[in-house]
Amino acid sequence: MRWLECDTFNCSVQRALDVVGDRWSLLILREAFHGVRRFDDMATHLRISESVLTRRLRGLMEADVLTRVAYRGPGARTRYEYRLTERGMELFPVITALMQWGDRHLVDEPASAWSVTHKTCGEPVEVVVRCVHDHEVLDPYQTRTEPGPAARRLPTSTEAG
Repeated sequence: MRWLECDTFNCSVQRALDVVGDRWSLLILREAFHGVRRFDDMATHLRISESVLTRRLRGLMEADVLTRVAYRGPGARTRYEYRLTERGMELFPVITALMQWGDRHLVDEPASAWSVTHKTCGEPVEVVVRCVHDHEVLDPYQTRTEPGPAARRLPTSTEAG
């Protein structure tokens, strides 16, 4: 079965984009990866309306990307912070890859605004596609996409009608 013969209804890319495919969700994740956890801090730093932030946070919690944890300062009412779940932490390479792509192609200055470095040695990190067998870094021309076990053939016009 070739790509154009496959039904994309159950595509993992499409399903992932249903969760994090809008600008605000990705920016909320960026904030969470940088330690911003409180609603007011996110709203202020992102310059996002409270209603949009509330909707996006709710969606990320429903997808188990963020979780809400109660906290309370002395003499204050209970408030909540938003923390990355294990699922959310797995999006770190996605956010980092977007930043690195933007650094290469969209920066106004000759240098990037931020960098991600290895805490131990201080050197920059990079997001790559690597073969699990020999660990070779691959570009798109060195890979192939094939139908997986859950692939479904696209219905033909005679089957659909």
